This record gives sequence, C-alpha cells and structure tokens, in this order.
Amino acid sequence: MKKLFLFILMTLSFASPILAQKDVRIKETFDFDWQFHLGEDNDAMKINFTPKNWKWDNIQLPHDYSIIQDFKREIGSAAGYLPGGIGLYRKEFTIPASYKGKIVSILFDGVYHNATIYLNEKKIGNHRYGYTSFEIDLTNHLNYGGMNTLLVHVDRTEESRWYTGSGIYRHAWLQVTDPVRVATWGTYVTTPEITKESARIKMVTSVVNSTSAPQNLEITQMIVDEDNQPIKIKGKKIQEETKIRIAANDTTDVEQAFSIDRPRLWSLEDPYRYFVETTLKISNKVVDTYRTPFGIRTIRFDARKGFFLNDKNMKMKGVCLHADAGCLGVAVPDRSYERRLEILKEFGCNAIRCSHNPPSPEFLDMCDRIGLLVIDEAFDKWKSGYYEKFFDSCWKQDISDMVIRDRNHPCIVMWSVGNEVQEAWSGSIGIKRAKMLQDFVHQLEPTRPVTIACQSGFNPAFGDVPDILGYNYMEPRMLEDHKKNPDRICYVSEAFPYYSGNNPQNVRCYLDRNPWNFVLENDFLFGSFIWAGVDYIGEASGWPCKGWPSGLFDLCMFERTAAGYHRSVWDEKPMVRLAVVDPSQDITPGKDHWQFPTMVHHWNMPYPDIRALEVRTMTNCDEVKVIAPSGWAKAEFLPRKAADYENNTIKWNIPYRKGKVLAIGYKNGKEVCRDSIVTSGKTHHAVVTTDRKELKADGQDLSHLTIELFDKDGIPVQTDDRLVTVSIEGEGKFLGIDNGDLRREKSFQGNKLKTYFGKALAIVQSNRRAGTLKVRIDIQGIQQPYYTDITIK
Repeated sequence: MKKLFLFILMTLSFASPILAQKDVRIKETFDFDWQFHLGEDNDAMKINFTPKNWKWDNIQLPHDYSIIQDFKREIGSAAGYLPGGIGLYRKEFTIPASYKGKIVSILFDGVYHNATIYLNEKKIGNHRYGYTSFEIDLTNHLNYGGMNTLLVHVDRTEESRWYTGSGIYRHAWLQVTDPVRVATWGTYVTTPEITKESARIKMVTSVVNSTSAPQNLEITQMIVDEDNQPIKIKGKKIQEETKIRIAANDTTDVEQAFSIDRPRLWSLEDPYRYFVETTLKISNKVVDTYRTPFGIRTIRFDARKGFFLNDKNMKMKGVCLHADAGCLGVAVPDRSYERRLEILKEFGCNAIRCSHNPPSPEFLDMCDRIGLLVIDEAFDKWKSGYYEKFFDSCWKQDISDMVIRDRNHPCIVMWSVGNEVQEAWSGSIGIKRAKMLQDFVHQLEPTRPVTIACQSGFNPAFGDVPDILGYNYMEPRMLEDHKKNPDRICYVSEAFPYYSGNNPQNVRCYLDRNPWNFVLENDFLFGSFIWAGVDYIGEASGWPCKGWPSGLFDLCMFERTAAGYHRSVWDEKPMVRLAVVDPSQDITPGKDHWQFPTMVHHWNMPYPDIRALEVRTMTNCDEVKVIAPSGWAKAEFLPRKAADYENNTIKWNIPYRKGKVLAIGYKNGKEVCRDSIVTSGKTHHAVVTTDRKELKADGQDLSHLTIELFDKDGIPVQTDDRLVTVSIEGEGKFLGIDNGDLRREKSFQGNKLKTYFGKALAIVQSNRRAGTLKVRIDIQGIQQPYYTDITIK
C-alpha cells in the first residue's frame, strides 16, 4: 500500500571547508590561480608546454567558458545560442614534502562535462557526468616538495536541451588525510525513533585503511551544538566509542548508536542543525577528524492528506530551478545562490525542485540553513536525448554519486530519478527501467521516497512504479487518476505559472485560472512546483530571446508583476498589488502556455486618448478599494470582495489619465495594506542600493548593486531607460551587469547595459586582501556619477 509513506531521518551534510585539526585533515579551497584556454592542443598536457600562438587567461573557479562567448544563432535556442567546445584548465602548485605518506586528493563539486584530469603529464582520472561531485586521488603522482602541473581537459561538445554552461563551474577543494581515514562522504545517519523526549541516532561510518598493514583503531562520535559546545545528558557528553580492526587496503563500515534528549527538530521555521564530530585514533593518536552538520526531523507522505514535516501537515509551495544566474552563467558564487534562496523564502516559497540535475553541495547546505525543502534530481531523460548514449554505462555511478554525497541533508525529502522520460510512454521496458532505478536508490538510501516526473500521455502502469508520482502540467488527469488510484501519492512536479486546463488529455487549455487552485482544493495533493521560479538561459522561445522569460523572478531576482498572485497565496502578510494589463509593453512573451498576460506595475501608458484599461489587484485581503485619477477629481471605486473573483485577483476597468492609482486592502473592515502606481516624468536621478556593504576578503564574496531610475519627484521611472556603465577600483573585481531582459545583443559580458523597466543589477566580488572596493556607476543623461564604497575585510 502507498496510502502511507513514512520516513524518519536525522541528516547531516558534508564536512566544513577547513577542519579544526589542520594537521590531521585538511580541506581547503583549490579555486584560485588557474589558467584557461578555449580550444584544443594535444601538447598542452606537457609540463613545460608554452603556447606560441595563443595565451592562457588567468581565472579563478567557479568558471564558465560558454557565458564569456558571443551569441551564435547556429548554436540554437536550447543552449541560449552560446557555444561550448573544448576547454583546457592548468594549475601549477606545490605540495610540501611533509605530505608524503598522506592521501592527497582533489574534490571537484562539478565539471561540465566529460572531464579528463592529467597530473604531471599522466592521465589520472575521468568523470563524464557534469552535475555530480567527484574525487581524484593525486597521491601516487605528486612531486612532493616541488612543483606540480594539473591539467583538466573539458569536452563540452554535446548539447543538452537547456543551457548547461561549460567548464569547472563549481568549487574545487584540496584534501589531505591520513591513510586511515573516514571515506569522502562516508558518514550516514538515520534516526529510527524520534519523540519530543528523545531521538535515537544510528550512524554508519565508512573507514578506509590505505596502508599495507592491518590497523587497530578507535572511533568516537560526539554531538556538539552550533557554538561547538558538547551536547550533554545529565552532565555527560553524548558520544559513542567503538574499537575495530581493519584489514590492509580495505574499507569497513562501522555502526554506532546513541540518543539525544529533547531534540530540537529541523523545520522550515527553525532550521536548526547539530554537529557530529567523528574522531579516529590509532594507539591513542588522532589520525582523522570529521565534523559535519546534521538536522533531526520526520517526513511523512499520505495518499489522502498529503505531506507532513514533524507531523505538521503542509503544502509544498515549490519552484523548479535551473543552475545558471544570468550574466554569471553557471559559474555561480555561493552568495549569488544564497541571495536567490533568501528572496524566494521571503516570497513564500518553501520547496525547490533541482531541475533536472543534482545541485552543488553548497546549494544544499544553504537550503539546510535557510529552511527549504528539496527534491534532488538525478537526470532529465534516460535513453533519449543528451543522456541516451551514456545511460547504460553511467546511470548507476551517477545515481550513486548523488545519493551518497547528499543523503544526509535534512532539506532533501525526495529523490527524483527522471523527468519526462520517453520510457513513460512505453510498456514493459519503461516499467522495468523505472523499477531498476528506484530499487537501486532504495538500496543506497531507504529513508526517502523516489519520484519520477511524467509528461502528458504517460502509460498508466508506469505511474504505478514510483513511490511518489510527479505530474507535469496535468492537474485534470491527476484528479481522474486519483479516483482510480486513491492510494497513489502524487504532486504537480511542474506547473504553469498562470494558465491552466480542464482537459485530462490536453494540457493547453489557457484557462484564466491559476494551477495553484488545484493544490488548494485537494487535500491529497501535497504541493506544486512552478516552471520556473527564476528565468534561465536556454530553452529560448526564439531569437532574439536567449532564454526562458516566464519565471516568477527575472535573471536579476527582480519580482515580476504577475508574481503578485503567488505572493498573495503563499505569504500570510497582508498585500495588494496593482497590475496594468497592456499588450503594448516591451516584454518578450515566452512560450505559449507558460506566459503571463502582459502586466506592468506603472502608470505611463503610450496612449494619448482616454481609453479604458484593465487594472488588476492581486491580494490576500478581504476587500480592495481603488482610487484613480478622473478628470477634475479622483474616481473612487466602491470596495470589491476578492472572493468574488478568480485567483484572488480583482479586475477593474479604469480610463487612462495621468496621475496616481491607489489600491487599499482591507481585512475585517480595517485597512491593512496599500499599493500605488504614479505617472512619472523623465529620468532625473538614480538610487543605487547594495545588499552588502562589507565583504569577506576571501576572493569569493559578492555585493549586488541595484540601480533604479527616478524622476525629479522621486517617482520610479520605468519608461525612460538609460545606458549604465560600471567601473571599479581597489580590492575587488567586476563580475557582470544584468537587467533581466533576455534579449541581449552580443554577449553577457561587458560593463555597459541599458536599464530595463528602469532597473539594472551590477555584481562585484571581493579580492583576497583587506581594503576598499570603489564602485563607480555612470548613467546616460545624468551628469554626476554614483559612487559606492564596499569594505573588504
């Protein structure tokens, strides 16, 4: 029976970047001082290779060599018209002689894709899948006490069906351990029992002995809090000690168990994490330590009542996300992802579907800390499309890489093994393949359900295979299936952002009724994931658009006017938002059923006459009153009840006259919120705001500068866009400028760009030295430049 799917899990995430006992285990950044060349050269693997006809560019990781190229129409819309090709990365580094006898490796969070690694002219490894982390052992090929040359050859000649980027686009880490050590991603924690009074913890630790002799060792696990203080029961530390003997050149799994009194549960409101410290000793000498965060929580899926977190019933207010971030491509610094997730959380989103691939481990750490639920997804297609020729040889390794690395994150509530797979239309072959993948995940990690996202027309028998079935854009069919299969657990794995349908056989009905209504009206339906939460590059609707322009947020994370509906139903804070429906606005529509009606949040219309315009108020209030300019006096419309209109959206017909339109929201007869739009004049000045005035001197931290245009009266200007030029000096670097418009002409590079609807976003990054980063912003038509000082420390 799938009526009730109960999972209880206490989870942890990967070790912190640099551990306290640096002489025992080292994990430090390997992101800096790389060289890059776009193109192939067979001699580049040689240590003394000096190119004569081209030069190496000095770069740091993360790095995406597609985003730095010019658009080429022949590349096609799937990739956002951006080429891939061959990329070569070189790094020279020294390894102290004292590391001899240690295990030295590099951890790559992700390389897209087909990475071949050479060290000192020797091929030492290959990793094909571009979305999973992998470890390369350098130990036997290093020049200890001298210089080493590492080369990574990236072959990104294959095309996906969206923008993937190219290169070493995630972090790299240098790791040094004792030959007797905890395996990388080698801890696994579950809690078979959780009550308010206690949590019973079971921990499995994979210990590696790379020496040629058997070893006797002691393993100690100790639980500490966020302040690194030991958790105690009746004055005693919570710890467990076990002694084992491990054979030469062997790996052993060690099981231990202990309890925590009155555990503080990980939740969306309180994403609290404990930490476990794992210590290995040989002859009373510490040879390894491993410190990892974890959270304690329960999840439960019920075929009739939906999803429960810590026995609290809730709806998943979800979005699907691709990996890129506009002008940064897929080389996204951590702070950019963090800002994105913080904005989504404030908006009311509580769940992320990583579409359609595993994210970076840092992304999952952020979801753990911020409090967001996650669907971790292995693939898009199986034996079709991009992955077809790799499936048979790679699927098991790629799923294993995802699950073993990510299995301890409290944010993850489902494993997805596929999206819109062609096999869902077939008979026995598709069912057999789906069961094969699901069974393998259950063997690796049985505490979470497995899901598959299906497209229109899937075989009914295929839908019986996954623990939880995802429906892409098929709410009417899902309702029909639920009547036939009341024990099936299901959700909307992809939802249109605005239009919906009422035909089980045809998803494109263009009804002016938001798909979220299906979630609100059906207890069994535990959530929905909008396609897409944020705009992304690729899957473009056609030149000159370079990507997907129908997210709730644009590339800059500026909230779209139409997103006011989801804010109204996802966030309890009283709100009302005005929106003017006007097809003449300069907005690329995107693909057909994923569009919104063309809505703007301004009152500068191009019409000289007094024509009636449709104005909408999206709200979670009981009533809204609108006051609009009308001839010699204000036109005050009587309050209207939101319940009388579809989608919490009240529609008004208002003659266009310059001035101010005001909307007032009421609850229980009392005013609780307002929104207004005002006719503006020409651009007079700008306001530059930063999300951070102080950055870490780590070479990675970011500040996002929002540039917004205003008229002389301080009214936002959205219809008089100006060219913006950004320049910097001091301890930092310029990363990019964006405006949310996917119709850029030449490339995503450069320091000049016109505002779009009166806004733009500049991104700067710290250096590794303390000091000041000075940002200068020049705006066409404004005589004085704008200066912002950012402290680096």
